[in-house]
Amino acid sequence: MTHHCFDTAVTLIDAANRKDPNTEVSDGKNWPKELLYAHRMSEMLERFVPEADEAIKLAVRAQHIQRWKSPRSDYPMNRKGYHQWRNALCKFHADKTAQLLERAGYNQTFITHVKQVVGKQSLKTNPDTQMLEDVAGLVFLEHYLAGFAADHPEYDETKWHDIIHRIWNKLSEKARRFVQAGHVKLPKSERRLIKKVMP
Repeated sequence: MTHHCFDTAVTLIDAANRKDPNTEVSDGKNWPKELLYAHRMSEMLERFVPEADEAIKLAVRAQHIQRWKSPRSDYPMNRKGYHQWRNALCKFHADKTAQLLERAGYNQTFITHVKQVVGKQSLKTNPDTQMLEDVAGLVFLEHYLAGFAADHPEYDETKWHDIIHRIWNKLSEKARRFVQAGHVKLPKSERRLIKKVMP
């Protein structure tokens, strides 16, 4: 693969996410929400697996591509609706990523691989899919857990234990060690609970 393809693909992914009408402030700067998320994902991958290859770098960058176009409210507000939404999202992100990689000049074999990772396929057998899951979990712990907690003041300790336990269970052994070694900045408010869940 040429470096030109990679740079073009990153530019296309960022341009797609820059259209997000939702914004978030980080370090005093106003960001389109999914563009900020994509940058946080890439930054975490760089810390977690600095030797990661092009395919995983692009999958991580595109993981939430244009997520706002498929809102949760389009599906029934129950467990079944949640799973339908998640499945539809994975397919939407994978298809959108594939279109952009094609425009960037990648071959079909490469595109199919990245598409599988973004679509969260073969989690148990594809190490790249697990790596994407790891990076997403680490980014959530560092950047989004505190906000999620603020949005749900009604959750008691048992509920929180359950949520953090579920995130922890999705992480690989390598990602867990990364958290335990202090490489992820955990929010002060939830640090005690996270430490309780960590074996």
